[in-house]
Amino acid sequence: MSINSPEQLEKLRACGRIVAKALRAMADAVRPGVTTAELSAIGSKILGDNGAQSSPPLVYNFPGDVCISVNDEVVHGIPGGRLVQAGDLVKLDLTAVKDGYHTDSAVSIQVPPAQEKSRELAHCAERAFRQALTAARIGNRTREIGRAVEREVRRRGFYVIRELGGHGVGRTIHEQPSVPNFADPMAIHTLTDGLVITIEPIIAATTGRVSLDRDGWTVRTADGSLSAHYEHTIVITKGEPILLTAA
Repeated sequence: MSINSPEQLEKLRACGRIVAKALRAMADAVRPGVTTAELSAIGSKILGDNGAQSSPPLVYNFPGDVCISVNDEVVHGIPGGRLVQAGDLVKLDLTAVKDGYHTDSAVSIQVPPAQEKSRELAHCAERAFRQALTAARIGNRTREIGRAVEREVRRRGFYVIRELGGHGVGRTIHEQPSVPNFADPMAIHTLTDGLVITIEPIIAATTGRVSLDRDGWTVRTADGSLSAHYEHTIVITKGEPILLTAA
């Protein structure tokens, strides 16, 4: 969507603050012995206490309020009885809706003692996001965001998962335009003032290929290598982008 009023921006900000609060609480609770269902319940409670709802069950009938993916699970992991283990890399991906407006954010949490590769991968995903922000300017094409992500990821020796990337967001979870994590020549959408998108580097240690689990939701790396994910919802402006989910 594109914002065309201060009221829309404030509603998106309000939703973004709730998503940020829920992600912080879940991240703080990540430790050996906690289940992914327990982590999801923490996020669900914060959403409910603040008048928001999880978007994926509403829009896609996803069987959980938070996508929680561990180690080689890339995205869309279903919360359940899995116990978090020492050394795991846990991805928390939360999209919520409040007053008709959706925001989306994700973080990768390293469970001590973190492996060096896990630490490097998680840091790379965040650095790639920061680099991509510099390309998120009025007049640029969406492929410039992807080019910035891919350049940083390759520089660190890791792999972009090309099938997955950012997107427009606001009135629902996934809107136009697609925001790739590589310099896709087809990604020619021009960034305009007020456009609401996500930037979300989704990367892996040794492959860019993925497979889909039998549950029909969980995507994992094809070779079982670690993956990381970092995401915020932003608004394109005449200056620096507004990070709605970084409150």
